[in-house]
Amino acid sequence: MSSASEDERLSQALLELDAITRRLRRECPWDREQDERSIVPHTVEEAYELADAAHAGDDAKLLDELGDVLFQVYFLSLLLEERGQGDLAGVAAAVREKLVRRHPHIFGAQELAELPTDATTPAEVKQNWDVIKLREGGAAAVAEALPALTYARKRLKRSAAPAPDLDAARARVARAREVESPDSHHGSGELYDAVGELLLAVVGLAAELRVDPEIALRRAVAE
Repeated sequence: MSSASEDERLSQALLELDAITRRLRRECPWDREQDERSIVPHTVEEAYELADAAHAGDDAKLLDELGDVLFQVYFLSLLLEERGQGDLAGVAAAVREKLVRRHPHIFGAQELAELPTDATTPAEVKQNWDVIKLREGGAAAVAEALPALTYARKRLKRSAAPAPDLDAARARVARAREVESPDSHHGSGELYDAVGELLLAVVGLAAELRVDPEIALRRAVAE
């Protein structure tokens, strides 16, 4: 298939998805009543289903879930358009500009000279990316709605304080269990704190090993 015909196929598919998104917004009672707050939980769910398909190596499922995530992008972009705050073209242009800015080793040698590395390895690319993002003011906050393990990983990454020592965290849990009331059905505050510290220590270990703790736990549960 020629490049021109492939471009035409892609454009046609995206235009058709845009058209059906707009029709659903106009004609479907459920779609008409949605806003970004009611849609985002579905967006998050679709993202997790996409992750499951990717880690399962199921290409057919991956294709299906990518479509669901793409529809979420179209729908949320349409909500912005309705409020006059942006549209799908603006979303695409903004992410394109961001990708160009954060890949100076591909698009801008002059900018690369002002960064800490030459970005010749994946680790150096990531290091430069983080510096550029910080300069843009993009590293100011960690979204509190993230899953707890992901939230902890990101907070640890941005904190100057090290993660708790794993052995010390285990010992604290053991001490808290020794004094736990047998009548307690939910655990004491001390036990919650101790288990939280242990979990944070495990997240720190995962970061040290370059393992995503959220994905690792999901894989273990699925086995």
